[in-house]
Amino acid sequence: MRPVIDELRIFTGNAHPKLAQDVCTYLDIPLGQAEVFKFANDNTFVRILENVRQRDVFIIQPICYPVNDNLMELLIAIDACKRASAGRITAVVPYYGYGRTDKKDQPRVPITARLVADLLTAAGADRLLTVDLHAGQIQGFFNIPVDELTALPILIDYFKAKEITDMAVVAVDIGISKRARDVAENLDAPLAIIEKRRVGNNDRSETLNVIGDVSGKVALTFDDEILTGGTVIHAADALVQQGVTEVFCCATHPVFSKEAPELLSKSRFREVVVTDTVPLAQEQINGKIKVLSVAPLLGEAIYRIHKGLSVGELFTS
Repeated sequence: MRPVIDELRIFTGNAHPKLAQDVCTYLDIPLGQAEVFKFANDNTFVRILENVRQRDVFIIQPICYPVNDNLMELLIAIDACKRASAGRITAVVPYYGYGRTDKKDQPRVPITARLVADLLTAAGADRLLTVDLHAGQIQGFFNIPVDELTALPILIDYFKAKEITDMAVVAVDIGISKRARDVAENLDAPLAIIEKRRVGNNDRSETLNVIGDVSGKVALTFDDEILTGGTVIHAADALVQQGVTEVFCCATHPVFSKEAPELLSKSRFREVVVTDTVPLAQEQINGKIKVLSVAPLLGEAIYRIHKGLSVGELFTS
């Protein structure tokens, strides 16, 4: 029989301590105390500084830059809690790094998203809580329960409040079109799609054309994450050529490369709206970038998991 799970405990590594603190503020509980650092030999060390025996433990850690360091912190923290006899361990991974490597699309390449799933399970995670996976099939890589939240309602509510007329939602590629359609339906707007071709493995893509009528409309481009910004910037250029009057951008994960904020600031976008699943330094947030918090969403999901309530009801009206 499973041990009786007692009090809720939340810990974090160095990936995104502010988000973890914001979640604890929402739940009105203190953030768990832990040491997480590197020795001089570059080995990661984690020590839990309070009792977690039979506790319900949640470890908040996006797998973002530096990806491998943050992943190792998460794995070691899970192992530390497991060896401290935690009752249940939930890995809270707002951004699931390596999610783009979810299938063999070339000869002799790995499926790293599956490897990460195996590592989390082997470390001792009992379940995963995440936000907007790059590919839905990643849930099937796990043999433990997976709760995938979505930040779409947060983004949708933000743009609903603007009361923009004549809006068209634009999926920046065909792969994201299903989620973009959900956004379009909730905003009562038509859907258009950018057809593009990716060039090699170097994060560059070539925009081909716009599928759908966007002339005279305010365009809202949608993607799950932004890296270099090239895809959405090229999409904005193509939309302007098709006669849109204004262009907004939204995405869940701001996985910005070093040059992305500057490129976005010089782009045709009026505003780039993202969430805080990935931490942004203050210097990365320029006048065009708006960050919305997922802390209440994560906090409510954690509360529901802890109490044995439905997580899916968060997204039912």
